[in-house]
Amino acid sequence: MPRPEGRPDPADETQLERSPVSLRRVLALFAPHRFQVGTVMALIVLSSLIALSTPFLVRTVIDDALPHADVRLLAWAVAGMVAVAASTALLGVVQTWLSTTVGQKVMHGLRTSVFTHLQRQSLGFFTRTRGGEVQSRLTNDIGSMQSVVTSAATSLASNATTVVGTVVAMAALSWRLSLLSLVVLPPAIWLTRKVALMRREVTGERQRRMADMQTQVEEGLSISGVQLGKTLGTGPAQSQRFARTSEELVALEVRSQLAGRWRMASMSIVFAGIPALIYLVAGLPATSGGMTIGTLVAFTALQGTLFRPLMGLLDVGGQLITSMALFSRVFEYLDLPVDIDDPAEPVALPHVRGEVRLEHVGFSYDGARAALTDVDLVVPAGSTLALVGETGSGKSTLASLVSRLNDVTTGRVTIDGVDVRDLSLAELARVVGVVSQETYLLHTTIRENLRYAKPDATDADIEQAARRAQVHQVIAALPDGYDTMVGARGHRFSGGEKQRLAIARTLLRDPRVLVLDEATSALDNETERAVQAALDEVARGRTTITIAHRLSTVRDADTIAVLDAGRVVEQGSHDELVARGGRYALLAGGTAAVPA
Repeated sequence: MPRPEGRPDPADETQLERSPVSLRRVLALFAPHRFQVGTVMALIVLSSLIALSTPFLVRTVIDDALPHADVRLLAWAVAGMVAVAASTALLGVVQTWLSTTVGQKVMHGLRTSVFTHLQRQSLGFFTRTRGGEVQSRLTNDIGSMQSVVTSAATSLASNATTVVGTVVAMAALSWRLSLLSLVVLPPAIWLTRKVALMRREVTGERQRRMADMQTQVEEGLSISGVQLGKTLGTGPAQSQRFARTSEELVALEVRSQLAGRWRMASMSIVFAGIPALIYLVAGLPATSGGMTIGTLVAFTALQGTLFRPLMGLLDVGGQLITSMALFSRVFEYLDLPVDIDDPAEPVALPHVRGEVRLEHVGFSYDGARAALTDVDLVVPAGSTLALVGETGSGKSTLASLVSRLNDVTTGRVTIDGVDVRDLSLAELARVVGVVSQETYLLHTTIRENLRYAKPDATDADIEQAARRAQVHQVIAALPDGYDTMVGARGHRFSGGEKQRLAIARTLLRDPRVLVLDEATSALDNETERAVQAALDEVARGRTTITIAHRLSTVRDADTIAVLDAGRVVEQGSHDELVARGGRYALLAGGTAAVPA
């Protein structure tokens, strides 16, 4: 959030150096709301100017109404005070409503734009970016911008108006006392800022320690973290680490509170010292200039309102840098290029047969080292292709090109003769279904997890998909059935049950091409047989590309392709490859499973 006082955070300055932001781009966000923004600024100026009339009304009461027992004037002055208070309060409510509404609309637009843009990013972006960083920019940074809209910008206008109006009013009341205030205010402001800087440093360190503690809580008390701690016996060490961080926070909190007390003490000295000096100057014959008591009271009241807005104006530079740094962090994500996007003129596939071809396909993750080289494969509609090979041979990479999780570097991948890059991403997701080893379930009910694949699916559709995936009996045995909460990442279900739920979810979309990325590799033999039976049901009548783990899966495939270092070194049926006596024959003769 923008800091209320002190110098800019060096991290914010570094952010702006790395990713500069033009003020024009920021202002463009508010362009659709220019009328509301202009109204807010007008209300702020009007409210500040109206509030300045109160000291003059006080002077009228003290110098004129009370000494002369002028009841009529007293009534008008008192009524004016009440009217000033009521009008400024009403204007403040309207201004808050307008500024908050504008701010929330701008934040809503940014949030949805960033979320939508990040969803279009390739898997590579999420592989190299921490999940916490993405969440922080989407929630914390954009949330902090709300204070920029409703606090920093409005306080700037309010403080500027108040300072200028107050200085003019003070000069009109007494130019002598105005000069005194100009002399005394600078050292008072310096003292307050000095203490504020000290507190900011302590607060910054405390926030870092709080972040460390939050990380330790997330790592140590999540389901995976607790499981890891128990299996490795690291619970006591984690507790000691947490205790050290908590102990450091104790000292930092004490220092922070003391710094806060010093700040309040310095401000108390300022607020008490300046009026005292004004009273002294006003009481000396040489400097009073025939000042009335009403003028003195009015001047003191005005002078008392000058300190805070003046401090606010002095902090504008730091606030501006911090605010622009927030926009810079968000715009960085908005400006990310989309590696895999919809084509300008997408091609439709109204009647999908499901023939998949890979023609001279090459792929590289970093542009230097090839993960795939000159791969040529044909998978006729309704047939099964099994990919086998050592770890790192390119099996998963090859499968990812069909679903366009990655785009080929050279060559092309086609479905029914159409390049997958010419299909819209939504159309491709309708045609190609993926079941992977890593099954991700949402923290909601089983029904909603399955419906996630097809929002308009009926309960009957969901149950039919579950039956075909051979998981209906498992769900029906639960007390809440399909309304059972899955839990965080599906931890309440076994690996095989999660796999079958994922298969049911894929079945709801009814894709013609199915990619099975080592879907049973992490399962025991018994569970694997149950899941394989479900996969056989899913694959019936579909074009299926399977990254093989079990040899039994490979044996039944129509075509087997053996990959080595990103190249297809053998392909054919099980019997053909065994008869050929090559690499596959060695695997088939020496082990019951193909290396994953």
